[in-house]
Amino acid sequence: MNRLVLIILLLTGVACNKFLEETPTGALNPGNYYKTPEQVLAAVNGTYDGLARPFEINIGIAVSPVYALEYITGYSRRPRPSGAEDDQFLQLQRLDPANSRLQNWWNATYYPVENCNSVIENILTTKVVDSVIRQRYLGEVYFLRAWYYFQAVRLFGDVPLKLTSTKDFNNVKIRRSPTAAVYDQIVKDLQAAEQSGLPWTDISGRVTQGAVKSLLSKVYITMAGYPLQKGAPYYQLAYEKSAEVINSKSFTLFTNYTDLRNVANQNKAEHILMLQRHTTAAPSNIHGAYLPYPVLAISIQPGYGGAMAPVTAFYNSYADTDARKQERAFFYTRYPRYGKPTDTIVFPSPYVYKFWDDAAEVSGRSGANFPLLRYADVLLICAEAKARADGGVTNDAVAVDAYYAVRHRAFPAEARPATVSAEAALKERYWELCFEFQTWYDMLRTRQAFDVTNGAFVPLKGYKAPNHLRAFEDADLLFPLPLAEVQKNPDLAL
Repeated sequence: MNRLVLIILLLTGVACNKFLEETPTGALNPGNYYKTPEQVLAAVNGTYDGLARPFEINIGIAVSPVYALEYITGYSRRPRPSGAEDDQFLQLQRLDPANSRLQNWWNATYYPVENCNSVIENILTTKVVDSVIRQRYLGEVYFLRAWYYFQAVRLFGDVPLKLTSTKDFNNVKIRRSPTAAVYDQIVKDLQAAEQSGLPWTDISGRVTQGAVKSLLSKVYITMAGYPLQKGAPYYQLAYEKSAEVINSKSFTLFTNYTDLRNVANQNKAEHILMLQRHTTAAPSNIHGAYLPYPVLAISIQPGYGGAMAPVTAFYNSYADTDARKQERAFFYTRYPRYGKPTDTIVFPSPYVYKFWDDAAEVSGRSGANFPLLRYADVLLICAEAKARADGGVTNDAVAVDAYYAVRHRAFPAEARPATVSAEAALKERYWELCFEFQTWYDMLRTRQAFDVTNGAFVPLKGYKAPNHLRAFEDADLLFPLPLAEVQKNPDLAL
């Protein structure tokens, strides 16, 4: 963990296009910074940079560590040939601690956390912004620190809990903290963010009260399940927090699935928090990554796609009448040839259309945002959490309405049910949030897997997913710590 006040200076973060386009000016010591309101804002903007780290490309599409979260579920495949590091997730081989995806996930936590710690310390003492602005900035950064730790503790389990910036390079070797302590700090940070005066929504894409309460509902439902198993009281907390988001009336589902990828709708309505992208300052790789491979001629973007596609069994788990399965909703099986629309290219199997970018089809560069927190997610948390709090099934009106809102969009002819079960809500999560890098976390907290062939939930341990060579074992449920980190800091092995 490095003390570089790096993100303060790398203003390619994710709040709004304005600061995405700012140019770094050099390396500054914090003692020489925070002298103007503009510098304070730049520092806060920089803490958003960590949201993009899992999506970054090094030398190839699937080198982005975020894809590992879908590969490991076993419900996706990589049409483009992959290397051994990808295959460890795709086929559920033994994860090698030297796998670079692990190091990338570690970096996506601890570089951003170091910068959040530094910014918090300096904002607390700065006098160049008023108290209202100071509190809002602190709320954003507390949220982001909670986000980064939440991703780390779910992937690695016990991790170092570091809440101050590094001031001495001779004192950077710290031990892992118990998982429960990390979750307690995550909750504490989010509760502080709740009290910071953030607005419920923000069209520029900054952290909002809606994002804070939505993430807190996800944290509570996770703490209720594995590994902490806090049970019914925390399911009730997840329900109550998600109900606050619903009752705020600040968010709504889009009417049509096409609206989810309409750039005019970014940071609005259903999109509670998005990874902010820009065609030149911070382009997105998602459109190109999901292009059919080796079928290349449906977009002007170079044909380096094939990072991920659904396995047939998962695609077939959707009912034929499910609107999400209809052509060019979440998936597609054919598309007009680029430059010759009268010629339709038929794919050998379905691909992901969920994040198609019309602009990138013709320009070759995507600036489309990516959803990080979506209202449909919160609605399904509400339904599942209340059902579990009530023993597996609930007739609570808020929970049933939340479930039905998501279900009704997929099946407009279905009537509102009188009750909803936790299993029904969880199934909807698999179908609704597919390929948004959420499913693995649901599998971990429930210790269940969706047997898509038989349409039923089974214990995660012992389940052989469609794309895997073997069944899940206990050792597969946490990523090993990156080898390089343990070599640098042997205390991590203690």
